[in-house]
Amino acid sequence: MKEVLDFLTELSVHNNREWFAENKTWYQRCYARFNEVCAEYIRQLAKIEPELAILQPKDCIWRIYRDVRFSKNKNPYKEWMGCFPAKGVPGQPKTWGRKSMRGGYYMHIQPGQCMFSGGIWEPSKELLTALRKEVEANYEEVEEIMGTKEWQRYFGQDFDSYWGVLKKVPLGFDPTFKHADWLKHKDYTFSTPLTDDEVCSPDFIDKIIDIARAAKPMNDFLNYTFEEYGEFPDRC
Repeated sequence: MKEVLDFLTELSVHNNREWFAENKTWYQRCYARFNEVCAEYIRQLAKIEPELAILQPKDCIWRIYRDVRFSKNKNPYKEWMGCFPAKGVPGQPKTWGRKSMRGGYYMHIQPGQCMFSGGIWEPSKELLTALRKEVEANYEEVEEIMGTKEWQRYFGQDFDSYWGVLKKVPLGFDPTFKHADWLKHKDYTFSTPLTDDEVCSPDFIDKIIDIARAAKPMNDFLNYTFEEYGEFPDRC
């Protein structure tokens, strides 16, 4: 994976079409390597969550080309590579992987910013409300998951704040709730950093699978919302 990180480092300095065209062969070689890593990642994840076995790397990996039409940042290429194995709607393969709104097992590769992330990010308004209700009603289960040594080893004592938090508890929820701060979240994600050396080590897959195993109970808790409140649309 060192070559992948080296390529992304150079891309961050030369993020333009001319440089990319000149180094297209290098990119293709790095993409092929990342594809191999993702294939093995999915294969190992399927031992933890067998339903993920239907996924292929192409279902989980983002294209490197950015959509700049509505962005102030006009750099044409992403300066990272990401893989998101996640379940979708049964019988609808196109809703799985990177297009899923469910909690999954995200692997982010970017020089100096590599990480693993689980949970549900960018939820719809309806889904976020449902998740808050589930967290409030079953906080003891969340406490139990966060209290395990496996969770503590990687994720600490709280959710991340990928999309930030509200200043106040949202309407319809108890502001005196024991874990009122959990209800202020705009998503329910959790993550742990990975060093570049860890990503390049021979036992990288073993490492990230160990993290994924620690993430599964919380993913299961959050994903249960889809069964209790009904299926929500997946990403386009």
